[in-house]
Amino acid sequence: MTDGGQTPGPWADARLAAALLAIDPGLGGMVLTARSGPVRDAWLDGFRALLEDDAPWRRVPANINDEALFGGLDLAATLKAGRPVRTPGLLAGIEGGVGVIAMAERASPGLASRLAAAIEGPSPPLLIALDESSEPDEATPATLADRLAFHVDLSNTALSAITAGPLLDPEMLTMAKVRLPHILNGDAEPVLTAAALALGIDSLRPVILALRAARAAAALDNRDEVAEEDLSLVARLVLAPRATQMPAREEQAEAEQDQGPEGEPEAANDTPDAGDDERPGLDDLTEITTEAARAALPEGLLARLEAGAAAPKAGGAGKAGAMQRAGLRGRPAGAMRGNPGEGRRLDLLATLRAAAPWGRVRRRGLKRFAPGPAIEVRREDFRIKRFKPRSESETIFVVDASGSLALNRLSEAKGAVELMLAQSYVRRDHVAVIAFRGAGADMLLPSTRSLARAKRSLAALPGGGGTPLAAAIQAADAAAQAATRQGRSPTLVFLTDGAANITRDGGAGREIAQAEARQAGRQLRTSGYPVVLVDVSKRGSDAARTLAQDMGARYARLPVSNPGALAQLAREAAA
Repeated sequence: MTDGGQTPGPWADARLAAALLAIDPGLGGMVLTARSGPVRDAWLDGFRALLEDDAPWRRVPANINDEALFGGLDLAATLKAGRPVRTPGLLAGIEGGVGVIAMAERASPGLASRLAAAIEGPSPPLLIALDESSEPDEATPATLADRLAFHVDLSNTALSAITAGPLLDPEMLTMAKVRLPHILNGDAEPVLTAAALALGIDSLRPVILALRAARAAAALDNRDEVAEEDLSLVARLVLAPRATQMPAREEQAEAEQDQGPEGEPEAANDTPDAGDDERPGLDDLTEITTEAARAALPEGLLARLEAGAAAPKAGGAGKAGAMQRAGLRGRPAGAMRGNPGEGRRLDLLATLRAAAPWGRVRRRGLKRFAPGPAIEVRREDFRIKRFKPRSESETIFVVDASGSLALNRLSEAKGAVELMLAQSYVRRDHVAVIAFRGAGADMLLPSTRSLARAKRSLAALPGGGGTPLAAAIQAADAAAQAATRQGRSPTLVFLTDGAANITRDGGAGREIAQAEARQAGRQLRTSGYPVVLVDVSKRGSDAARTLAQDMGARYARLPVSNPGALAQLAREAAA
């Protein structure tokens, strides 16, 4: 495409996306994954240069409230005028312009929904969601990302890869805008729809955005109809980042073979016009577009999808569920109707805002020449402050202390506990350790943030004996429920090979013990706690994989001592 003839890459894709957004603002915007730095700043400066000089350009904080976003009551002007005076919000200032959402991965679902509604409004702005997180669990909310056509990752782009100069010549941009309404779709609609199905995309919105982007690309390259290269481009920029599965090649070949040797080939040979042979058919275009999307799929897509499916989010037991609606301490979270007292504090500004619109109505009952207040505050106007108490986290390690590998497993748990405790001073996290061996499970280390206490408790733990796995799962469930009652968000980390041989009542019997462990695991899954099962066997255990599925846990192998990786797994599960 038009980018100096350079080989397609993240920077070239980002430049092309900027050009297409400038040609067709109806594409909504882009999710730009990149940390703050010269690479991201260079793209933002280049994109801003493509816009008209008077086009609004505003920063949208990820923690912006509704009043700042939509506008609200100007309290000072209202008190002076004696009537409601409203101020415009940030959205009113970026109509037809660009809003840059800093740290979009931290935007709340409510803000994402409101911004998504603004994109579909009468004068929609272009939104650039700056996603600074590299973690798969932290990303721009899907409600907003689904409405932004392009998803480009510049997190691994070096400064040396940046090409200088303007992203697009102003004259080319003007001509492309003029040409855009007259571009023909050709075979773009069925081809993009088939490619989206092959990639596991079950929404029509990406197909519609891909079609608009293909039309803009054709207008940019001075064509009258969407061509093969336009479809390959949008497959890479629009469809591939949204893929949920790898497109199958063998199934397509088998489907063509099932049609028989006398079906499609004969129809193709009957085509009289030799000029049509130079133009790829519908099936060929679909295959080319799908292959272009396949080449752009991120590495490890299937592994991440499997990990995400095996780690369901906790319903009421997560951090969001632990947030109380109203409290006496914590982070301010707006105001609510109520009477002050018993520790509840009056929100004076919110109270005045609630009373201000009624000023003129309430003054009608006063005598004509009697002095009266500009705003009359009544009991129904009282607003009290709301707070969101910070939910503390607790990681519960459940360590298999049985068998010949007990010492190695305990050393891994000790290293992980010490590593997480070293960070608990900042995050105020708690850590607990349950060890199971012999006939039952014991709380080796109750919930604590003390590193010294953890070291003392873990120093002398004997190993050996049977594996009472069902009892350990029940003990972990009880510990997680206790942490939840105390306002903490628990995450369970099991270190085991999944081979149970001690029943719940302490008797021997491998088959019964394994069945009881799986039943306890399914019961734990209904609690909704984030769970990680670390398989510490040397070659991987089928019993551990099956138990992880029963518990709805994230499965990981850790056959060697790696406490840093174990702590990282626990943090990802709790995210």
